[in-house]
Amino acid sequence: MKKSRGRTGRKRRKKHLQSFKDGVNCSDKLEYIKLRKWLRDRGFEDSNLRPAQFWDTGRGLMTTKALQAGDLVISLPEKCLLTTGTVLSSCLGEYIMKWKPPVSPLIALCTFLIAEKHAGEKSPWKAYLDVLPKTYTCPVCLERDVIRLLPEPLRKKAREQRMTVHELYMSSKAFFSSLQPLFAENTGTIFNYSALQWAWCTINTRTIYMKHSQRECFSLEPDVYALAPYLDLLNHSPNVQVKAEFKEQTRSYEIWTNSLCKKYKEVFICYGPHDNQRLLLEYGFVAPDNPHSSVYVSPDTLLRYFPPLDKQRNAKLSILKDHNFLENLTFGWEGPSWRLLTALKLLSLGADEFTCWRRTLLGDVISARNEQQTLNITAKICHFLIEETQRVLLQISQLKRSKENLKNHLALVEALRLEDLKVLQKSAEILRNLTVATA
Repeated sequence: MKKSRGRTGRKRRKKHLQSFKDGVNCSDKLEYIKLRKWLRDRGFEDSNLRPAQFWDTGRGLMTTKALQAGDLVISLPEKCLLTTGTVLSSCLGEYIMKWKPPVSPLIALCTFLIAEKHAGEKSPWKAYLDVLPKTYTCPVCLERDVIRLLPEPLRKKAREQRMTVHELYMSSKAFFSSLQPLFAENTGTIFNYSALQWAWCTINTRTIYMKHSQRECFSLEPDVYALAPYLDLLNHSPNVQVKAEFKEQTRSYEIWTNSLCKKYKEVFICYGPHDNQRLLLEYGFVAPDNPHSSVYVSPDTLLRYFPPLDKQRNAKLSILKDHNFLENLTFGWEGPSWRLLTALKLLSLGADEFTCWRRTLLGDVISARNEQQTLNITAKICHFLIEETQRVLLQISQLKRSKENLKNHLALVEALRLEDLKVLQKSAEILRNLTVATA
């Protein structure tokens, strides 16, 4: 007969669940022990931050003491930062300095990461490289079948990202070949496309902004990157405020919090007021209930509801394009954006109202008919996007059953689409209330 766990067992189980909810401390994992020793050897003084695994955000840092607004979160000495200066002082330096035309700071850092990863045990940066993600979920790493499920404006940017990285690889092949004297193996196998893709994602998702003076050995692209071991374990939250900068006096990169954080809770920083499409594009994740969430309306969707026989249609489109009103048209938590409504008001102008287009762009009310038609069309676009989002969510749930290898990538797009759906449903409700109020 099975014994009852009793009150003590229930308490223990509850305590375990609570600790998992707060985050499971991972300080005793060998990779983090080695990383913290490596950091201390470079002058990092142990902070109150501990690596932990959180059920909702994955890997991050928890605090062992409560943080108040104005507290220093972390101070990382310059010796711990990986910059183009680090690259130039390595064996790659002389090759970079003599290469013409000069490589970009970005390629210099990518090359260094690939070379150090290849060096394995011999790399002085091994302790850091061992805790870096092995794979990423930026669009450049997603399968084409998954990219097709992204909202149209993001799909376009995802394809541009893929093209950028591919062109970067193709244009750097000759430079990679010039490094052959440094390696026993063929540089073509070391500096292959997937290695560059990994290095590019590492830099794109993890670097902090740190301006460096222009060096002649680099191209004119801004040299503003620095990889910050340990600090880069801090996850993003749109709901916190921090101050982050490199302090000349201490020669350290410091982060100060303007938010409260309880003991043993995850410490967050804010990467910026980004919507989820931008977060997915740049960092490969989606923030639930993001206050900056936006659903973008493409020009094609905009024009579905306007008759092609409108004689002024081309002139209206031309005006919108000239005044930059065909981009960044969105729905948000507060309903349709002013830009979206303004673009639709201009497209809704009657033949007798067309001469008022300048007033429309300034936000003037042209007529009750124009206002009502704009609201009606905005509601139709919102419902069209809701139906499209629901259709894609159904596709994703079917694909998740048949494409086991794409499950993680599909879950990411699903998270984005579910957030979009919440925003669109909220916008639809706002539009219904507006329509009732103006009827």
